[in-house]
Amino acid sequence: MLSAALDAPGFAALPSRARTLLETVGASPRLGAHLRVVHDVAVTLTGWVGPRVDVPAVLFGAATHDIGKVLHPAELSGPGSLHEEAGYRLLRAEGVEEALARFARTHGSWDAPDVTLADLLVTVADKVWKGKRVPELEQRVAERLGGPPWETFLALDDELERIASGADARLAFQAAYSTSG
Repeated sequence: MLSAALDAPGFAALPSRARTLLETVGASPRLGAHLRVVHDVAVTLTGWVGPRVDVPAVLFGAATHDIGKVLHPAELSGPGSLHEEAGYRLLRAEGVEEALARFARTHGSWDAPDVTLADLLVTVADKVWKGKRVPELEQRVAERLGGPPWETFLALDDELERIASGADARLAFQAAYSTSG
């Protein structure tokens, strides 16, 4: 049941608007669990990055980035990118403004020239929650953060390694929930 994934202890609560959207569109428990762990990682990342980014936007984006998987459920357990545009359209149809709905579309295209630091943070959260590291993505984040390049990259690397070390618990949490109903 979706509420079990959304209410389970151990992870930051989703923004109330994101939770309501997931309930409204009939998200599966597995999708709710996935969005919950990615959001939790985004909470940690934005706490580390600080005021250089629109924190509420990043957190909403992390909590809804895969909402299109409601329409493409096969992408919950397999590859695919159809959910990206579908999620964006679904969020817009539900009244979510462009500045927040865009994360559904941008989390899979982090190498586009117009991607913002906020977009990159949602994408990093969506990778590192399961321990996946993407050096090119992380380099782009470090560049956007500014500061002495090598120091910034090393500090980011340390933070992402710390986050990645909790991947097994997050993977187990997500796997405990059904991909249907």
